[in-house]
Amino acid sequence: MIYFMALAFAVGLGVPIAVLGAGLGQGRAAAAALEAMARQPELQSKLQTSMILALVFIESLVILSLLVFLLLNGKMPDAAAVLQAVSANK
Repeated sequence: MIYFMALAFAVGLGVPIAVLGAGLGQGRAAAAALEAMARQPELQSKLQTSMILALVFIESLVILSLLVFLLLNGKMPDAAAVLQAVSANK
């Protein structure tokens, strides 16, 4: 029973934490790239390419966490089955 409780906790908090971290990382990466573009406008195309590549890598981690969420969500038992197991243990 504790396994299902831990699984529900991981499913419920894993993706939001990953999305929050990715959002902060994307914001910092974009801010640093824009600062660099403001300081050296002649390197704008190279900086823009590196920024887009960095944002793609960050976003791929969010997509991976969504995939893990969907896989773990499939392992969750039906609510009726959990309630039946709890009532049987009383």
